[in-house]
Amino acid sequence: MPRILTGYHIKLLAAATMLVDHIGAVFFPGAMGFRIIGRMSFPLFVWLLVQGEAHTRDVWRYGLRLAVLGVVSQPFYQLTFGIAQLNILFQLLLGLVCLRLARNFSRLQVPIWLCGGLLSHLLDLSYGSYGVGLIVLIRYIHRSLPLGLAWGGFHLIWTRLAGLFQLPAIAVPLLFWLTNGQRGPQARWFYGFYPGHLALLWLAQHLIVP
Repeated sequence: MPRILTGYHIKLLAAATMLVDHIGAVFFPGAMGFRIIGRMSFPLFVWLLVQGEAHTRDVWRYGLRLAVLGVVSQPFYQLTFGIAQLNILFQLLLGLVCLRLARNFSRLQVPIWLCGGLLSHLLDLSYGSYGVGLIVLIRYIHRSLPLGLAWGGFHLIWTRLAGLFQLPAIAVPLLFWLTNGQRGPQARWFYGFYPGHLALLWLAQHLIVP
């Protein structure tokens, strides 16, 4: 099967599946099809984060962008979903910090990732230690078959600990296998999409839902 997906395609898929997930959460909370599709989104964002950290020319600027957008998005995130958790951009920011620390201090990689998992749990980040686990898998397992096996095993174990909700993400490595390593067109819209779609969902709630 040809490897036809560029980084731009992964961004499109991540944004689209996240939008489907959030539309389902806000307007169709009983329709699990929306949420099943949405389980694909976060792993795709993690893949983009790992690729971005490896290739960025300025990791500080990358981190600052995530932090600023996270702060801008937080009020809309809390108002739209009615929860107090920090949004996904803070999860990705923590992942970026761990990725760079592990790169710069290779002898301390294990404690760095353990601290990252613990901190994500203490801060009550949106995906917690699960999110850190995905970052570790994508960062260190580069070959398709080993990643697929480790990914499947990780999700099976996770469902025993936290339930079946995230299990549909077990299929995401099939998309990774289809990537060809090319960046594709620039996506200047991508970062603004997160706070933008949250703001539109919040507005739609007030216009549509009585």
